[in-house]
Amino acid sequence: MFLNHLSLINFKNCTEASLQLNQAVNCFLGNNGEGKTNLLDAIYYLSYTKSYFNAIDSQNIKFSEPFFVIQGEYSIGNENVNIYCGVKKGTKKQFKFNKKNYTKLAEHIGKFPLVIITPYDSNLILEGSETRRKFLDSLLSQFNKEYLDNLMAYNKLLAQRNATLKQMAERQTFNQDFIEVIDIQLIEKGNLIHRERKLFLEEFIPIFNRFYSDISKDHEQVNLIYNSSLNSDSFENILKVNLNKDRALTYTSKGIHKDDLDFRIMNDYSLKKFASQGQQKSFLIALKLAQFEYIKQKKGFPPILLLDDIFDKLDENRVNYILQMIANNKLGQTFITDTSLTKTPEILSNLNVNHQVFKVEKGAVHLV
Repeated sequence: MFLNHLSLINFKNCTEASLQLNQAVNCFLGNNGEGKTNLLDAIYYLSYTKSYFNAIDSQNIKFSEPFFVIQGEYSIGNENVNIYCGVKKGTKKQFKFNKKNYTKLAEHIGKFPLVIITPYDSNLILEGSETRRKFLDSLLSQFNKEYLDNLMAYNKLLAQRNATLKQMAERQTFNQDFIEVIDIQLIEKGNLIHRERKLFLEEFIPIFNRFYSDISKDHEQVNLIYNSSLNSDSFENILKVNLNKDRALTYTSKGIHKDDLDFRIMNDYSLKKFASQGQQKSFLIALKLAQFEYIKQKKGFPPILLLDDIFDKLDENRVNYILQMIANNKLGQTFITDTSLTKTPEILSNLNVNHQVFKVEKGAVHLV
C-alpha cells in the first residue's frame, strides 16, 4: 500500500498543496512552525478520519476560511483508490471512498493502516489510563472490525447507563430492572472487548519485548501488564457489587472502560517513576515499532509510517536503529519531518535509500 498523491486546501496553515509522493521515503523539511507536522496530520486524517493532534474538526480549518479539504490517491496492489475528506463549518464532515460517501466513518478504519511516531508519544507514559486505552483501541481497530463495532456499542451503552444513573439521582428514584436491562448488554460487549484485548496482548508483548531488547542492547527488561477489573472477577459481579457506589457517583465506576496498560521496567518498577528519559524513549519507540510490525503481520503489507521530528528528539543510537530498518526495507512508505534541510537527506543518500525532499515554509510546500 502506498500514498501516491496528497492534496490539501485550507488545512491548518496550508492554503493549498498538491504533492506527488515517493513510494519509499518522503522528507518534509523546514523550521519549526512552518507546517511540516500538519502534512503528517493530513495523512493521518486520511487513515483515521480525524486529526492526531486536534479532535475538533472545525479547529483544523485554516484561520478565517470556511472549510478544508484533504484528498489522497492510494495504490493497493494493482488498484488505485481515492479518499476525500471535507470539513465545512456548521456542517457534517464528508468522507468518501472513490467518490462514494461512507454510511458510517467506522467503515473506513483499518483500510489504510498507519503508525505515527512523534514527541507527543510521551503522553502514553505521562498521562492517565485513557490515553493508553486509546492507543490499545486504535491499534486493535486497525485490523479487527468486530472489536471496533463492540467498542462503539459498549461506549453507547455506558453513556446510556451513566445518563440513567444521573437522571434517577436527580429525580430521587431508582429503577433496578431498567439498569439490569442495560447491564445485560453492557456485560456482553464488555466481555468480548476484554477477551480480545487479552488475546491481542499475548501476541503483541513478545514483539514489543524483542524491539526493546534490540534498541536497548539487552541492558534491562521491560514489560506491559494489562490491568483490568475483569481479570479477577466477572463483569456481572463487578457491576452488582459497585451498584450502590455507582448510584452515589452517578456514573459507572468499574468496567473495561477503566482498563489500563501498566508500563514496567526491570519487571517490577514503574517506567514513569524509575526509568531514565533514554529508557522511556526506547520503550516508546519499541511500542510503536511493535505496533507497526503487528499490523504488518495481520494485514500482510506494511502500514504507512509517519516520523515526526524524531531526529531532533532522539539520540544517535536510536535514530540509527530506525534508519537501518528503513535502509533494509523493513518499514515500507515513510514520511519524515526535520528542521535541518540537509541532515536527513544526506543520511538517506549515504544509506542509498530512495527518497524525495519537500521544503515547507509558511504552509507552502515545494519539491526540492
